[in-house]
Amino acid sequence: MNTHLRLLLLAAGTALCALAATTPATPGVKTGAPAPDFSLPGNDGKTYKLSDFKGKVVVLEWLNHLCPIDSQHYVGDEKGNMQTLQRFAKDRGVIWLSVISSAKGQQGYVDAKGATEDIAKFKAAPLAVLLDPDGKVGHRYDAKTTPHMFIINKDGLVVYQGGINDGDRPAADIPKAKPYFKNALEEVLAGKPVTLSDTKPYGCSVKYAN
Repeated sequence: MNTHLRLLLLAAGTALCALAATTPATPGVKTGAPAPDFSLPGNDGKTYKLSDFKGKVVVLEWLNHLCPIDSQHYVGDEKGNMQTLQRFAKDRGVIWLSVISSAKGQQGYVDAKGATEDIAKFKAAPLAVLLDPDGKVGHRYDAKTTPHMFIINKDGLVVYQGGINDGDRPAADIPKAKPYFKNALEEVLAGKPVTLSDTKPYGCSVKYAN
């Protein structure tokens, strides 16, 4: 190998090392890994920490009621797909937290009062709506769409992340979809491994500040 080529390879290797050193860590969590703790204000004025629910199954639902894809899951008030799932979870002792990471001025942003009004309007049944306007928690979990669903088991591990079902469809056709999220939740509640633990989320992009 001549000296010129050796110098070129050395320079390229140095550049790659420098890039690796300055590139930020990939956001998000791997399925099977511990769910990152967080602290967020709820619509009810309380502060919610994930660590407060140790020993409980927790669902995180990224929410934007103005997203037409997300809103189809809330069609029909308490008869909507999302409300039905929320009640199913609640009846089995699951902690359901809806998270809004829309930045102020962006589609779906609400304050605590607006979130409370939406719960009443849609007859939704989360434990609380958590407000994340700076997007820190959304980015930490790499929440991409509304909806984007996560299930955390009693050991604090992410055991499901992805879509609520197998794809976008009109509200009337939702019952025909493959219920990825519900299937996963039922398996978790039964103490079984989740058969399909990672699926592709779909919906409107989360309206982060940046």
